[in-house]
Amino acid sequence: MNLDNIRKVDFHMHTTASDGTDTPAELLFKIKESRIDLFAITDHDTSLGCVDMMKTLKDDDPKFISGIEFSCKDEMGKYHILGYNYDLYGDAITDAIDLGHQYRMNKVYARLELLKEKYGFVFRDEDVEKLLSYNNPGKPHIGNMMVEYGYAKSKDEAITKYINNCNSKSRYLSPKEAIQAILESDGIPVLAHPFYGDGEQVIVGNEMEERLKRLMSFGLKGVEAYYSGFSIKLQNEMILYAKKYHLYITAGSDYHGTNKLVQLGDTNLTDLHEGDEDVKRFVQALKD
Repeated sequence: MNLDNIRKVDFHMHTTASDGTDTPAELLFKIKESRIDLFAITDHDTSLGCVDMMKTLKDDDPKFISGIEFSCKDEMGKYHILGYNYDLYGDAITDAIDLGHQYRMNKVYARLELLKEKYGFVFRDEDVEKLLSYNNPGKPHIGNMMVEYGYAKSKDEAITKYINNCNSKSRYLSPKEAIQAILESDGIPVLAHPFYGDGEQVIVGNEMEERLKRLMSFGLKGVEAYYSGFSIKLQNEMILYAKKYHLYITAGSDYHGTNKLVQLGDTNLTDLHEGDEDVKRFVQALKD
């Protein structure tokens, strides 16, 4: 991988394999339009989007690395753990994906039941079957279905006003399990949008630093410091943490197509060669 030719990167985006609205082929077309040189697909709890992208790519297309985003929770809170450049068919990552998928499906069942109990929202069997046929259904899928039934005016209203108030006691992968699965599959584990924890919570200061140290004890190697949802203040604070603990720095938009108001390539890192040296160190690690 010639770093001289890598200028625009985006290491956080989703396809229809999870809760994005673009197929891998549609996403690749937009990536080329956006002039992104190096990218990763990070679908929630699945590598299917990466597998499809590998089949779609041609020699002269932008450079691609495997990615994933595990939804995790333990006694200290919620985390989203990104994995990069891992073996797509490694036993450890495959086992973690299977377990994460099982937990995700359990959450969908529980949320539908709570929406019925709390708000009287019911859906036709055929629509529930369609929802469950998606590889990794999540809040946006349920929200869109609620809008179709007239239970909410928009997907965002459905999520914030109703779905977020129907949190069940479903199980999650722990961050330790996710990090170790990524490492055992020769990947690089990174904390996604580090300041954002549970819902609207923003974790800063000592709590953020303690969280980082705890995740590092499990094997965390990097943080997503350049992120579409971060202010410059938050971005710079995370860069300082990364330098202090010698963590890789990554850049991601968290693009979901029409399911989020985020533009592809919007990472707050305009040019790799004008950005932080630790982002280049991460890209070099991918090459190595």
